[in-house]
Amino acid sequence: MKEFLVYTGLRAGIFLASLLVVGGAWALVTGDDQVPALWVVLLAFLISGVASLFLLNRQREAFARRVEDRADRATARFEAAKAKEDEPG
Repeated sequence: MKEFLVYTGLRAGIFLASLLVVGGAWALVTGDDQVPALWVVLLAFLISGVASLFLLNRQREAFARRVEDRADRATARFEAAKAKEDEPG
């Protein structure tokens, strides 16, 4: 669960930082106080997605390992219960 929270928090942080940078850059370049929110959010979403692919690789792999370990343990418990059920007795 910790890995999920860390990855999600970092991903949200990258998105917020991208949102601020894109919104600020848009306002500076256009000189307009009315920044189109939809375009800023879409650009920030794309930028943060690409950035997280490179910046959060280690956290994503840790999360994937944790999920795989939990799935392996669940499968082992299921197989053990199935074998116990199949015992003659």
